[in-house]
Amino acid sequence: MITTDFVPGSPCWLDLGAPDVEVATAFYRAVFGWQAEPHGGGDTGGYTLFRLDGKAVGAVGPLTEDGARSAWTVYFHTRDADATVQAVERAGGTVRVAPVGAGAGDGRFAQLTDPQGAEFAVWEPAWYPGIEAADGTGSLVWTELYTTDPAAAQTFYKSVFGWSTQDMPLPGGSGTYTLLTPAGCGEERMHGGLMGVPADLLGPGGKPYWHPVFGSRDCDATVGLATGNGGSLSMGPETAEGVGRLAVCTDPSGAEFVVLTPEGTL
Repeated sequence: MITTDFVPGSPCWLDLGAPDVEVATAFYRAVFGWQAEPHGGGDTGGYTLFRLDGKAVGAVGPLTEDGARSAWTVYFHTRDADATVQAVERAGGTVRVAPVGAGAGDGRFAQLTDPQGAEFAVWEPAWYPGIEAADGTGSLVWTELYTTDPAAAQTFYKSVFGWSTQDMPLPGGSGTYTLLTPAGCGEERMHGGLMGVPADLLGPGGKPYWHPVFGSRDCDATVGLATGNGGSLSMGPETAEGVGRLAVCTDPSGAEFVVLTPEGTL
């Protein structure tokens, strides 16, 4: 369960790097009903907040790194971005953007890459904690890492964030799915999972990646909105026992996300 009372290592923000912010904004507005507004109400280089019923659920901005492809970035809460960056480097990860301030004193962030190549970020808040809605329709309900080496990924993220992990077998003996929980928290704060995926199934370059899972009251209907507004369907919709009905989608620029209607009611 993702909440907005963030603890170290819990997901606290997400943003989309897009080649065309206006196209991305129109797509997610149509699919999830998000509103969009320039961050800070002014010119911030195209960085745009997504809101749902007035509450921030993420953001979109132009691609800023050479050779970057459109993708969602998940940010994890930290009380000390510098210390987290040092932990990443000790564990074999790399720093793409060293800790830097954001907004008018909102906080500090760093852009990082794990040893297998999956990109993520950390956020050290000053006065702006992060997303204001989670675990509901149209908001972040889960995070997921597809990686070529799940054992090494577990070792890395445990070292950096202290996450506890719990393995569960995938249906049909097709592998193992590892559940992730912030350090010192109970299972009710479980925030994501990681799974081993062969490089040839990971898209261009076989690069591991994180993707967000967004809640929906009707997975099939949300998929219809995605494909009807220029997105595409990579998998599903299908029903997973004990999880719900889900589908893997990509937006018009190729950024991947998952739509999930959990068992029960959101």
